[in-house]
This record gives sequence, C-alpha cells and structure tokens, in this order.
Amino acid sequence: MIEGLSHITFIVRDLDRMEAFLRAIFDAERVYDSGEDTHSLSRERFFVIGGVWVAVMEGDPLECKTYNHVAFKIPDSEFETYERRVCEYGLDVRAGRSRIAGEGRSLYFHDHDNHLFELHTGTLGDRLTAYSRPD
Repeated sequence: MIEGLSHITFIVRDLDRMEAFLRAIFDAERVYDSGEDTHSLSRERFFVIGGVWVAVMEGDPLECKTYNHVAFKIPDSEFETYERRVCEYGLDVRAGRSRIAGEGRSLYFHDHDNHLFELHTGTLGDRLTAYSRPD
C-alpha cells in the first residue's frame, strides 16, 4: 500500500547554487549534506520544504525546459509575496495557462538547471469543483 510521497530528487550542476535557490524561494531547511562522500550516485544534500523531503544530487542538469514540474501549495494570501521573491531572485518565470475561476492561482518558474516549479494556491478539490461547473 502506498503511504504517501517519500521524496523528490533533482539533479543539479551546482549544489550551493541550488541550496541558495531552495532557501530563498521555499524557505528550505537543509537536513543533510554528504560532503565529499557519495553514498548514492554523487554528492547530495537533503532539504525539507513544507514537510516534503527534497534531495538534490550533483550531476548533469536537464538539457531543456519542459512542462514537467513540481507544485508546492501556498496560501492565496501569500501569492504576491512569493511572486516578489521569484522575481527578485531573477528566475525565468513561465506564463501560466488559462484558468477557470475557483481553481486557484499558479506561479511557474524554472531554476538554473531547467527544473520547472509551481507555487499553487488551490487544492485538488478546488480544481474538481471548478471543472464540474457548467460553462
């Protein structure tokens, strides 16, 4: 039986740069740094973001940007705060898709290794309710 999400792993060129990004945008807490040890495939660091274990490993980044992404839930009242953080950090913000009223707001942005992140204010319930409304 699946119990939930274990962790998310990102392969990045520069562990320090990714750590700065995760701390500045997501208030990530670093809980592990392998240093020069390689217990896995390469040097790695572990973070906690909103209760989710996020691992970053040193390696070759993604070659191109796609819509594959990870979305973190934020309160609607803090949307502008996060938007400001992302813009001040100088990240590549992607235009959002069109939305149906009630499904929440989203902010999409790429990190330096072409990973796409989303900050989203809605829930699955919100989206299903919005999608079920007649046009």
